[in-house]
Amino acid sequence: MDFDALLLSRIQFAFTIAFHILFPAFTIGLASYLAVLEGLWLFTRREVFKTLFLYWVKIFAISFGMGVVSGVVMSYQFGTNWSEFSRLAMPVIGPLLGYEVLTAFFLEASFLGIMLFGWRKVGPGLHFLATCLVAIGTAVSGFWILSANSWMQTPAGFAVGADGRMIATDYLQVIFNPSFPARFAHMMTAAYLTTALAVAGASAFQRLRGTAGDASRTALRMAVLLIAVAAPLQLAFGHWSGEVVKHHQPAKLAAIEAWWETRADQPFVIFAVPDRELQANRHEVAIPKVGSMVQLAEPGEVIPGLDRYARADQPPVAPVFFSFRIMVGLGLLMIGLGFWGAFVWWRGRIDRSRWFQRAAVLMSPAGFAAVLTGWFVAEIGRQPWVVYGVLRTADAVSPVPAGHVAFSLLAYMVVYAVVFTAGALFILRLVREGPQGAEPPPTEQRPPGWTLAAAPRDVPGDPE
Repeated sequence: MDFDALLLSRIQFAFTIAFHILFPAFTIGLASYLAVLEGLWLFTRREVFKTLFLYWVKIFAISFGMGVVSGVVMSYQFGTNWSEFSRLAMPVIGPLLGYEVLTAFFLEASFLGIMLFGWRKVGPGLHFLATCLVAIGTAVSGFWILSANSWMQTPAGFAVGADGRMIATDYLQVIFNPSFPARFAHMMTAAYLTTALAVAGASAFQRLRGTAGDASRTALRMAVLLIAVAAPLQLAFGHWSGEVVKHHQPAKLAAIEAWWETRADQPFVIFAVPDRELQANRHEVAIPKVGSMVQLAEPGEVIPGLDRYARADQPPVAPVFFSFRIMVGLGLLMIGLGFWGAFVWWRGRIDRSRWFQRAAVLMSPAGFAAVLTGWFVAEIGRQPWVVYGVLRTADAVSPVPAGHVAFSLLAYMVVYAVVFTAGALFILRLVREGPQGAEPPPTEQRPPGWTLAAAPRDVPGDPE
């Protein structure tokens, strides 16, 4: 394998985006969870919701900060590693990334301080508004980023000029390109599931340790409810996304299913070792004709295989094939966990079912793993194109020496290992402590000048 500038740049971007995507996938769902908790506290005045908010907002702050840091690094790589992509494609997607900053990031940055530090500085209504706006900002950020990425998957509403640069001709088609609605629904649901699994796992862990109180009991129930609803819904969104891939990226579908031959009765390949050199599968375990049925193909409909494409135009099959099956397998386990949790809750055993609680702990990182493998399917399956069918990845890389890219990749790996390991360990420490330590300081610890007149009893954080 030749580690040239192209391969090293791809490894570097894959490394940085794999770290980055974990944090938005968590904070998008967690921001909405915090808005729900604060809304429930304002509506019911139950202390358990305030306690949960004060606890999970700490984890949100750390995760949000690490997401911002890792996201800034990626934006620099558009210029340092992918200058040709920036020159040729940024006239189309550059405004989308700019809108993300102007609408989402500015909204989050404006109200994040109030959300994190404004418990005793502003009234409860304004603080709740700030929390909701931060949650909306995270969703809007996902909207623009998914729109830009989906355009690279299914480009529309543009023209290519004489100099090779792409120019937008219809921004509504650019934004709402063919794959965007399905991918946006799929990714947002994945974010909520990731958060629900993390909350369920943390709460179950605290109950297993015997240190959990009413807050963890409530959090576990809220998480189980979301998993039971969102996991089956995610299966439907995933199938919708697959239908889009079938019509717009047939080479990716062939790689996902390891179909090397074009035929009307495609099998459902359960397991195989795809061999690019042989252009066939080794050790294949498949069910004949079921693959076409899963794709809802019409009788006699021919589904393209990888033999329709030159080897230079085929995506890497093995990583796409295995990543897809890991993602789907985790999704099925999420559905099972949600139904199991709903059942033991209905039977009144959710607090005593240690087997379910252990399963919830084991499944807590499943959302992150499913997001990563899903992203591998989407991005590796798009190869060898950076803009599908228009601009090859090899033509998008910067003309820089491989040694420079290798040095920056090594630097990123060292810095990320230190920074993100420290952040992850601190989050795990908070998980171990549980929400019991999240209560606000007692009255005598308030800063000088604090008066009850300045802080009514219904201000979040004020002792009852």
